[in-house]
Amino acid sequence: MTQAVPVIGLTGGMGAGKSTALAVLERLGAAGLSSDAIVHELLLRPEIVRQIVERFGTEVAPGGVLDRAVMARCAFGNDADRAWLEGLLWPLVGARAQEWIGEVRASTPPPRAAVVEVPLLFESGELDGYDATVAVIADERIRRERAAARGHAQLDEREARQLPQDEKARMATFVVRNDGTEADLERELSEVLDKLDR
Repeated sequence: MTQAVPVIGLTGGMGAGKSTALAVLERLGAAGLSSDAIVHELLLRPEIVRQIVERFGTEVAPGGVLDRAVMARCAFGNDADRAWLEGLLWPLVGARAQEWIGEVRASTPPPRAAVVEVPLLFESGELDGYDATVAVIADERIRRERAAARGHAQLDEREARQLPQDEKARMATFVVRNDGTEADLERELSEVLDKLDR
C-alpha cells in the first residue's frame, strides 16, 4: 500500500520568504508548485489577455503583450477591479493546483509532501484539499526591505488586501519564522516535514 502524500498550503505576507521556503522544501524532498508561476502562465494565454484588455484598456498590453506592472496598477488600486481580476484568475489557479496534486500523488517514488505556495491562501478561502498549512513570517522591517528590493509596485495596496501576518500565523497549522539564515529556515521546515511523516 502506498502512503498518501501530504498536501501543504504554504503562505505568508510579502517579503516573508515564501519562495525561499518553497525551494528549501523541495531540497528536503517535497514537490513544489508556486501559484505565482501558474498566474504567469495564465497571463500568457491570449484569451486571458483579451479579457484583461477589455477591462483595463490597451495600455495594459502594448503590442499584445501584457505589462504586469501596468496591470497591477490598474487592478490593485481599486477594490472592484481587484475583485474582478481575482475572480478571473483564482478558479483557474485552483484547478491547475488540483491537477498538479493529482499528478504528484501518482508519481513514483512519491515525494515527502506536495507543497503549493499560495500568497492569499486564507484570503481566498480555497482551503479544501490541504492536509496542513504553513505560514512563513518575518520581522516587519525585514519584510518591507525584501519586498522593496524586489521592486513590488503598489506595495501598500497589496498589503492592504492581505490578512496581517499574525492572523495568518494564528490560522496556520505550522508557523515558520524566517528572520535568520536559510539554514535556520531549513531546520524549521525539516521539523514540519518530520511531523507530517509521522
